[in-house]
Amino acid sequence: MTNAANSPASTSAPVADKRPVVRSHHGRSFTDDYEWLRDKENPDVIDYLDAENAYTDAHTADLKELQESIFTEIKSRVKETDMSVPVRSGDWWYYSRTLEGKSYGMSCRIVAEPGNWIPPQIPEGAPGSAETQAIGEHIILDANELAEGHSFFSLGAASVSVDGTLLAYSTDVVGDERYTLRIKNLATGELYDDTLEGIAAGATWVGNEWIFYQRVDEAWRPDSVWRHKVGTPADEDVRVFHEADEAFWTGVGTTRSEKYLIIEAASKITSESWYLDCSDPCGELTCVRPRETGVEYDVDHAVIGGRDHWLVTHNMTGENFALATTPVGSFDSVEQLIELIPHDDGTRIEGVDCFSDHIVVGYRKGGIGRLALTSVGADVESLDFVDMQFDEELYTAGTAGNPEWETPVLRYSYGSFTTPSQLWQIDLATGERELLKEQPVLGEFNRDDYVAERLWVPANDGTDIPVSLVRRKDVDVAKPNPVMLYGYGSYEASMDPGFSVARLSLMDRGMIFVIAHVRGGGEMGRLWWEHGHGLTKKNTFTDFIDVADYLLEHGWTTREQMVANGGSAGGMLMGAVANMAGDRFAGIQAVVPFVDCLTSMLMPELPLTVVEWDEWGDPFHDPQVYDYMASYAPYENITAEMDYSKILAITSLNDTRVLYVEPAKWIAKLRDVCADQPAEKFLLKTEMSAGHGGVSGRYEKWRETAFQYAWILRTAGAA
Repeated sequence: MTNAANSPASTSAPVADKRPVVRSHHGRSFTDDYEWLRDKENPDVIDYLDAENAYTDAHTADLKELQESIFTEIKSRVKETDMSVPVRSGDWWYYSRTLEGKSYGMSCRIVAEPGNWIPPQIPEGAPGSAETQAIGEHIILDANELAEGHSFFSLGAASVSVDGTLLAYSTDVVGDERYTLRIKNLATGELYDDTLEGIAAGATWVGNEWIFYQRVDEAWRPDSVWRHKVGTPADEDVRVFHEADEAFWTGVGTTRSEKYLIIEAASKITSESWYLDCSDPCGELTCVRPRETGVEYDVDHAVIGGRDHWLVTHNMTGENFALATTPVGSFDSVEQLIELIPHDDGTRIEGVDCFSDHIVVGYRKGGIGRLALTSVGADVESLDFVDMQFDEELYTAGTAGNPEWETPVLRYSYGSFTTPSQLWQIDLATGERELLKEQPVLGEFNRDDYVAERLWVPANDGTDIPVSLVRRKDVDVAKPNPVMLYGYGSYEASMDPGFSVARLSLMDRGMIFVIAHVRGGGEMGRLWWEHGHGLTKKNTFTDFIDVADYLLEHGWTTREQMVANGGSAGGMLMGAVANMAGDRFAGIQAVVPFVDCLTSMLMPELPLTVVEWDEWGDPFHDPQVYDYMASYAPYENITAEMDYSKILAITSLNDTRVLYVEPAKWIAKLRDVCADQPAEKFLLKTEMSAGHGGVSGRYEKWRETAFQYAWILRTAGAA
């Protein structure tokens, strides 16, 4: 039971019972008073979470007006009735629609004229109206109908068969990322009896009657790939690939040419690919290259000089990867590859997109993701990659919406901190570029009112940390201003420049948005991750603190005006920073935070644990890793000596990636250890019908964002 408030209006802080259990590993013991909160089937646990929600409601009641204002601002800037640019695939143009008042989108299509690559002009009238009926619009999936009656909804797969007649789609109505797949006849609207339950999100068509999909094991690891024949019971499905190593995930998809099915088994540091000729869906898989610890590679299919080739992205000649080619088949060593783009210490090759007549490579240099393009000639030697140029210093560009193998055009997306997302099309014969759509921002938005800049902040070991700052141009930077400092720094993930409508509500109130691109991410290449994971993980935390100190020392902000923010693995960053430098901030907001990381990494039976050992280290078997993680794990290092800032932890009951119990234990222990500090410093908000991504539905997400931003603005004194 808990000593908790019975009324949302009460200001009495919930106090979780102490029910100590001792965890012992490698001769080390840790007494955990709050592990009992893991059992969400226990009514006491739900009562405690409800009490915490009531307490948080009471202590954020004064945010309601500001939250509503921000929600209204977000809503007023979004074109609620909108549609995507149609994408040509086979004999159809596909696009999505959103309608004012509807939380979810609708997938639609119209017939494409042979040889026409100019996107049709679709009327913005409501689906089913005379205008849309006149062009033969067909709604193939309405997520609003699927979501009806559910407090949570997520669409996983929405994949059309090669001939365009069948749709395979999967849904999750709980938030635990266990999906149910159904098959719909697009000509008749009939739902087939085929039902695949408890699977991963995706579905890959081979031809028009075979679907390849993934199942997960008890730890939620996609460990196997299965083949399903349309019209047959699920118990007749065939497992075509199983990955026994608990450190590896599986993935499955077809090449753009639709000639090969590729199955990949990968951990963070090792990968292995298998392929199947799609002309024989029931054939045997062939391994491209047997796995070798520390070797990562992936393949895509290109036709060069009339011969099938693999385009191979690999790290066999350097940690930042290289691009090479070899005829389709198996290879054993790097000597069998023809090098196209050699390894470079300053350039991280991230992958390729292959088409019948051209190839696009994505790479990263100077902290920015970039694109290079080449046409396909008569032989490998004719491939000559040319960089695509863009005007802004800080931007994000990537290929987008190119399902067709044979195409005279290439589409790519572009955006920045100050430029709303754009979709462009380039004519591959002439090089002419055309803007197809820019994300509409309603109201008085003017991109020239905002400015983005890059700073390089020296870390305590001399490493320069890239830092992005975005603000209104009229903010007086000669004096301190409110700052939201965001960080992630894990999984080699890069926090690239991107536009946010919601973020305008922060900046228009004078707040500067700052991203610390700390080590552990991927902004500066593979070594950026190498130097911020495992036994170097503390660099992630100290980098963030060094950036915070720089902002304070150079007068960008003050301790009373700076709020730190991070989610998931970035939430662990928030927890570690709170213990190490919590007095630097007015507040810390941690969303689905991984704050009890050592406990989780000691439980192989939990979702993701074993596959995560490549990221954090394996404390279950290695005492050195145990001691290192124990020295920074947020939950275990709470100290009464730290004058903590205000902390708001936000979690979801059905999250399978970071279990709700982690922030629940964290907040309970913070209040206990820091009993001499005001209890209302530490708040916990649990979404009771959501998963790792929070609530579902765009209006619900906007309202949740408005709440989070209202808390940040108030805490930073910018409300």
